[in-house]
Amino acid sequence: MADDGDLRTRSLSFQEAEFSQPRYGVDVLKVEILVNLQFVEGTRAFAGTAAYTRQEALRHFREAASAASKPFIYLSAGVSDEVFRESLELAAEAGTNFSGVLCGRATWQDGIPVFARQGYAALEAWLEDRGVRNIEALNAVLAQGAKPWWTIYGGRENIEVVG
Repeated sequence: MADDGDLRTRSLSFQEAEFSQPRYGVDVLKVEILVNLQFVEGTRAFAGTAAYTRQEALRHFREAASAASKPFIYLSAGVSDEVFRESLELAAEAGTNFSGVLCGRATWQDGIPVFARQGYAALEAWLEDRGVRNIEALNAVLAQGAKPWWTIYGGRENIEVVG
């Protein structure tokens, strides 16, 4: 019987292949991170109960990414900033050709309790400090692992701009 990761990989692979078809007019796919790092042995986020080895998690990343014939970005899906960055590090280690991220909650969700307890000025201060540090840390991970969107087409010179 397939494990949850295999089922999720097949599902995401199907979605990537389906929505890469020209009839949808999609330029960039947004996809979720396949594995929950709390259940991946050998990750900083590992919580003690293993569902995957690190090698299995890397395989899931590679298999899902191989189905995309369009550039794709990863969604943060509300995980913590630290877990999202580690997930991207794992995606890069797996050799996936992701082109960036779409994140919101991962970078600012910890500011919500600050706002609730201390108000707008405290949130603004949090965003100017911790929020900026979160984005800078994310940018550093992206600089190491993300690939320009045009690489999936073999380089910029192979892009035809239609206007």
